[in-house]
Amino acid sequence: MTVNRAVSIFAGFMIMASLAAAHFSGQINLGQISWLWLTAFVGANLFQMGFTGFCPAAKILKALGLKEATSACGPAAVSAKCC
Repeated sequence: MTVNRAVSIFAGFMIMASLAAAHFSGQINLGQISWLWLTAFVGANLFQMGFTGFCPAAKILKALGLKEATSACGPAAVSAKCC
């Protein structure tokens, strides 16, 4: 497992956990249609992307012509001061 995948799993889990905590504490009602379902969808996609590597947003952005980073902030990019 890579750091990027672990971060995706952690971020997705935290989004889903915060929505669940807010729902069960009575702060929000996920039983009704609201924009919070978009947040839940993003969290679920982050979580599953960490395990499967499949990301619908990445496929759409690639289809629109964006290129993948070759080495965003890896060892090879340290000399290039990417971060």
